[in-house]
Amino acid sequence: MKSRGILTIALCFLGVTVALSQGQAPQLPPAPVNPPTPSLQATNDPGYAAAIAKCKNPPPARGARGGGGAGARGAGGAPAPPPQLPRDYTVTAIPGVIAAGQQWKFVWQEAGNNGDGIVGTNDGGLLLAQNDNSKVVKLDKDGKASVAYSDTHTGGALSINSKGAVFIVERGLPASVMQLAPQRKLLANSYQGDPLDCIGGVINDLSADSKGGVYFTMGGVYHADPKGVVTKYGESINPNGIILSANEKILYATNGATLAAFDVQPDGSLTNQREFAKLEGGGGGDGSTIDAAGRIYVTTNPGVQVISPEGKYLGIIPTPRGVITTAFGGKDKKTLFILARGAKDATGNEVANAAQVYTIQMIAQGHKGRAK
Repeated sequence: MKSRGILTIALCFLGVTVALSQGQAPQLPPAPVNPPTPSLQATNDPGYAAAIAKCKNPPPARGARGGGGAGARGAGGAPAPPPQLPRDYTVTAIPGVIAAGQQWKFVWQEAGNNGDGIVGTNDGGLLLAQNDNSKVVKLDKDGKASVAYSDTHTGGALSINSKGAVFIVERGLPASVMQLAPQRKLLANSYQGDPLDCIGGVINDLSADSKGGVYFTMGGVYHADPKGVVTKYGESINPNGIILSANEKILYATNGATLAAFDVQPDGSLTNQREFAKLEGGGGGDGSTIDAAGRIYVTTNPGVQVISPEGKYLGIIPTPRGVITTAFGGKDKKTLFILARGAKDATGNEVANAAQVYTIQMIAQGHKGRAK
């Protein structure tokens, strides 16, 4: 979505700190006079039509294909959705997950389409991608922001596997799956001899496995093996968020108001697609994470929905704003992070093209063997 101004991290963080010290709701500082040109998602790039015209297997006409949640939020130049207003909420107990009465704590915000696929770090911090300026921000354990990676070509979502390798989906033209650490290199940028853009839509979310491969969503469920070979799986599925179980034997993918599951074979292939759970409260699922007990956490507009390892709906953790994605973090991984939609600008008006990070204390503990 078209940013109303990409702000420097230092300036934005300063503006938030001042607002909080005065006991006010956090506000975005004024946009710079000459903001840099925002990064563009592939489908909004002026060269997109010419690029897909060369596809051996061209994508469906625009508007007919599933583009994933990123495009639905108006990212990379598309019209922004209406602002998501703050709302009252009351947290009720979910046994073994969260105590009643817990409150979300505001941590950070910035203008732009930020944070899809957030991921906790071993030092208690958080990594979040900034779609609009091609940077990855790290929030330390105290909420202080710094730039961890730059020039990600419209990086949109992150995952860290059990061996510490960091991966990102790059949504610019051409789309790709990149490894950022321990060394920066391309993992995958083609499917069946065509660029990934020939699939159509926006490359959205990902979950990295312990073998060096990545599962990602792009209007369908795909697996890039460690050699970069991409295979499509699933039928009648238009996923958004995607997450592996702790033992990497099950892959979960949101599918509208349901959560789908696949069995993961030793070679990384997927079998036995099934409806695993139904989401409650209206709206489709977006981002997702897991805890050490095998529960799945799925973000929807009302909040974070919690699903048991058997597919039973356990309850919802309501949020102060519509929520995009979630991750466990903190030094003991008993802190749940969310990336929420919207913020207030310096004049007090609600801004749709902005994002906020909040945390809440949990009883449940995130899976320590893999960040996402």
